[in-house]
Amino acid sequence: MATTYDVRLGPEGAALEAKNVSVFYGDKQAIDTVSLAVPKKQVVALIGPSGCGKSTLLRCFNRMNDLVKGARVEGDVEFRGQNLYDPNIDPVEVRRRIGMVFQKPNPFPKSIYDNVAFGPRINRFEGNLDDLVETSLRQAALWDEVNDRLGESAYALSGGQQQRLCIARTLAVKPELVLMDEPASALDPIATQRIEELIYELKEEYTIVIVTHNMQQAARISDYTAFLYMGKLIEYGPTDTIFTNPREERTEAYVTGRFG
Repeated sequence: MATTYDVRLGPEGAALEAKNVSVFYGDKQAIDTVSLAVPKKQVVALIGPSGCGKSTLLRCFNRMNDLVKGARVEGDVEFRGQNLYDPNIDPVEVRRRIGMVFQKPNPFPKSIYDNVAFGPRINRFEGNLDDLVETSLRQAALWDEVNDRLGESAYALSGGQQQRLCIARTLAVKPELVLMDEPASALDPIATQRIEELIYELKEEYTIVIVTHNMQQAARISDYTAFLYMGKLIEYGPTDTIFTNPREERTEAYVTGRFG
């Protein structure tokens, strides 16, 4: 059955476009010829049951699968008019432009300040580093909570604060697109709400693709939702449509809890 795909890109076009992307781990195929376009300055949620390929697809968007032994990616991922899998493209530069926030907060064993400053220093940032750190922490809705303790270890922060610190660290290198792999799944409800509010605010400046297992979260924060099942893209369209009037029976069965 053909994929149902209803996405209107709007005047700014696509931030990123996957074309017939397949992923293999050795002989096992994890993603099967997925094509989708991510509209600029929108939040796209990837949903589906465990093992359906959500995180694998997300990692294709900034070549994180390059780091997985035995992984092979076929197809194109176009970003700024270039195929990210062109052999002449530097994957490190790809990951600078397309940042990633992981499921479990992973601050460096450094101070709060040095966590945020790490990327800009590596990239030889020549501006005012103090201003950049403050701006990034403000964007991550963390500045007011840590501005008087920037020299303290990042490990002294709560789990939710650590995740927002990781978001600030990602934003500090000025990416054009931010990928989030279940960024709130390890957090309590209050911290989860803060992350969701932050995502809503960040789309004013950034394009965001988020993997989530939480249907209510996807419905709350995303503009578009893609439903994957067994490595295939089943349906992709406006979130309201996916949750209230899906075209595919399998999508309806999943979002209403009949399987998953």
